[in-house]
Amino acid sequence: MMNTDETERALHTLKLPGMANCWTSLYETHQLDKLSLRDGMQLMLQSEKDTRENNHIARLVKLAGFRQKAVLEQLEVDTTRGISAASAAELGTCEYLRHGMTVVITGPAGTGKSYLAQALGERACRLGHRTMYYTMKRLAEAIKLARLEGREVNFFKKMANQDLLIIDDWGMSKLTGELQNDFEQIIDDRYHDKSLILCSQLPVADWYDIFQSELIAEACLDRIVHKSQRFCLSGESLRKKY
Repeated sequence: MMNTDETERALHTLKLPGMANCWTSLYETHQLDKLSLRDGMQLMLQSEKDTRENNHIARLVKLAGFRQKAVLEQLEVDTTRGISAASAAELGTCEYLRHGMTVVITGPAGTGKSYLAQALGERACRLGHRTMYYTMKRLAEAIKLARLEGREVNFFKKMANQDLLIIDDWGMSKLTGELQNDFEQIIDDRYHDKSLILCSQLPVADWYDIFQSELIAEACLDRIVHKSQRFCLSGESLRKKY
């Protein structure tokens, strides 16, 4: 019969870290001899389930590539700032993801656009949704690199498969040349059933001028505006807080 340490090592060898940690905890708190086999097994299975879920969420958050740690629970909500507690709670259910909605967040620098977007992304990860975060500059660089390496098809396919794509700092520079077509492809790939969050200092009315091509501008903006929820943030800068 294996002793306590051997049992713990065996559970780790079998890649059951949650059960191993629970076993150790039960041993250290002198509960092993007090629990029935059924109760002990239920505790260990629940611990393994929780561990795997937490590890999965941690992987999703890491792969998302957020710039900062942001959570909805710490979001400053105020109707005068452009986001109410009720709206934040509704967004936190991620129901918009089920309908492939676009969330548009605009407002001056420092009003919390990036924080809100990344908090929504973090919540999406916690609910098991594949999420990817880019600034527009970083996205353009990633597309350019993928094209130089001949893997642009896989790159766009990977982006299309994300449940949620967040593009921050949208409209900071004009879209020209091939980048316009790339952005149109991204929008088109997500239009029917995948969600998008766009953050911009520019009001939506000024987005038309971001594009070099009027035809591409019309095609993209029609898809963005058609299925979107909009939040215009305002107020004093939150840079020190976030």
